[in-house]
Amino acid sequence: MATVALPETKTMLTLPGDAVRQIQWRFADRFDIQMLVQSARTVARSTVARLVAAGERNTHEWTPAKAGMFEAFDRSGVTAAFMEPEEGGFIAGPKNLALSLAAFELAWVDGGAATASLASFLALAPIHERGTQEQITHYKTLAAPPQAGEDRKPWRGAFALTEPIPYVGVDTGMLSGRISIAGWKPGEEPMLQVDKRGRFITGIAFANFVTAAVMSEDPRIKGSCVIILEEGDPGSFDRGTPTKKLVHQLSSTGDPIFNLNVPANRIVGGYTVKDGVIVPNYNHGEIIEAVFRRTRVPVGLMTAAKLLSAVEPVIRYQRERFRGAEGSRPGSVRYEQGIQQREDALHRLVDIWATGEAAASLGFAAARLFDALDPLEKHKTAVLKEQGIQGGRAEIKALKESERRAILLLSLKPSDPGRAELEADPLVQYVLMDAEANVLCPATKLWNTGHGANMMREAVSLMGGYGITEDCPGFLANKWMDAQLEATYEGPEAVQRRQLTVTMTSELFLAEFRAWTVEMRRIASDRPGTGACTLASAMNLWLWTIDYLHKSTDPEGNKLYHGQRQGVTFALADALCWLLASRAQILDVLELEAQGATDAVAAEGLEGTVQFLSDLCHTQAAQAAGEVSRICAELVFGYNRHPAWDDEDHKSCFLSSELEAYEETMPGITAMAVDVLAADGTHPPKAGPCAGCIGSAEFLRLQSKLTTCLSGCRLAKDRAADTVSKVMIPEALDYPA
Repeated sequence: MATVALPETKTMLTLPGDAVRQIQWRFADRFDIQMLVQSARTVARSTVARLVAAGERNTHEWTPAKAGMFEAFDRSGVTAAFMEPEEGGFIAGPKNLALSLAAFELAWVDGGAATASLASFLALAPIHERGTQEQITHYKTLAAPPQAGEDRKPWRGAFALTEPIPYVGVDTGMLSGRISIAGWKPGEEPMLQVDKRGRFITGIAFANFVTAAVMSEDPRIKGSCVIILEEGDPGSFDRGTPTKKLVHQLSSTGDPIFNLNVPANRIVGGYTVKDGVIVPNYNHGEIIEAVFRRTRVPVGLMTAAKLLSAVEPVIRYQRERFRGAEGSRPGSVRYEQGIQQREDALHRLVDIWATGEAAASLGFAAARLFDALDPLEKHKTAVLKEQGIQGGRAEIKALKESERRAILLLSLKPSDPGRAELEADPLVQYVLMDAEANVLCPATKLWNTGHGANMMREAVSLMGGYGITEDCPGFLANKWMDAQLEATYEGPEAVQRRQLTVTMTSELFLAEFRAWTVEMRRIASDRPGTGACTLASAMNLWLWTIDYLHKSTDPEGNKLYHGQRQGVTFALADALCWLLASRAQILDVLELEAQGATDAVAAEGLEGTVQFLSDLCHTQAAQAAGEVSRICAELVFGYNRHPAWDDEDHKSCFLSSELEAYEETMPGITAMAVDVLAADGTHPPKAGPCAGCIGSAEFLRLQSKLTTCLSGCRLAKDRAADTVSKVMIPEALDYPA
């Protein structure tokens, strides 16, 4: 059989460095962000690493040593990363990517340190997203590090929500916090009484202010809101007892109790007075939705950082495992490669590495998307406000025409007339990005932290008994445990899946998803080694399945795709996340290949790096395809009742006497018959005839195509494993064990 000669493949010589990552994650042209990354890395691998090594994770209390970490954040610029230059910061414009990268660098060493750095940002986020200009300027300036000549300490914040939150599937009005009017003198600012019991509140030990979600218990205040509380307000600002966490001990967590008297101008976003009733401009649900759709992304990236940070310690452990033994001499294979002599160890590490790459790509894609979306969202709000449109449902209705135009844009070819006009419409661009963001944000949080935590267990297991010791290199055991909490932060998996079941079925997102499928097919024609063909086939299977489930019912006539049928909707959401992560990973590698040659540092060994990262893409795409195929097959066939012998299903079975007659005119038919009844009607000893595939032929065709598209994926994994066994790593970790 003739074979095609394969071109020589290049091998990656060293671990991907900053130049490669800056291109992949699209901040090669942002010197300000590059400096933030370096600053955060320095703090993480010095101050934070020393705290972990010194055992500061062994106490639940907020200690002076932990507090010293914030001084390092202030000096390095991490604290100022959230602020505009006029507020004491140094990065102008949207900062989703910048904050995500800072959290990524800190979580590379310790997740609790990353959470601590994000705690004040989370407290400021409601003010930043929906606060009045006076609130924004006042609190962000207070929270900024002191400037030259200033003698003050920066304020720290905490966000006190307490469940439930949007998309959890219950009434978002159920809050434990209550507000009422304490006093309202004519012509003066109303004074409000706030009673709030927080639960599992991050940053409470050092918070000078708290943004708290509360519900009115006074007929003179309408609905809910988020309100700002300060430690100096009249009343009780009780920080509560520290939560006895097993993880993230470098961040403060507690259950505070607030009983405070505050002015009404602390209501985030302000208020109006109508007929003697205080009406907040934003209810707490609107504010939380705006906040969490952005702040979930850095948490997902914290788990991605853990996975990628595990690669170097595992390689070092595997290679050095047998050194010092009698039969392991320098220069021997056993001495140089250790456990990496065996394919299993290499393949499992490739899976961890591929997952880390996909998780980082998905998270940073979401962060960049929000940076692009933020100015468009402000433009949208301004345009609708001019038209007298404000509020959730009114805005959704007003944007229907823009959504229709966006779907039209997705159907046009580059040369079609009218395309340029649609592309130039900011409202069209807004609805396109918004539909994508509504999916990418929960997908990042769900897949990165959920699947990522599972893969961290794999990383720990590859360290042998060393993996569960306190001095495990890279703090891998800590990171594995920390990942469990990251899966719960800002809503556990059920919250993310619930949001995806709503957002992934929008007509606009499905149109975008179909366009991405075509995009993967095009990429596959040029770069089949990326696994894009496999991914496109898996995407097609998912699309067919979601359409089928929307139209189908179970044997009792109940709809299969329904908000309360989470066995269907949640499973489809999980499958989608695998596809989104793999797509983002492929696009990042293509960006590196296209732009890498323009960077002198990245260009060195570029072919080998691109080859290795492409092999990881192919490996990950195959994993995604397998998950999607399994989930979709279960949903398509799993809700069909199995045939029984006592109903109409068995009528299609052959009688043994019939087969004998048919065999004379159709030789071989006996071998094709699945279920055969004896002359007296008795049947094979099983529950019923074998299930058929009536109505599912198209699914089986797509699944069969997907299976054949897996061609080459294991060859890619073998190449990646070979590279892992040879890649050079530094002599020692750059932070203490």
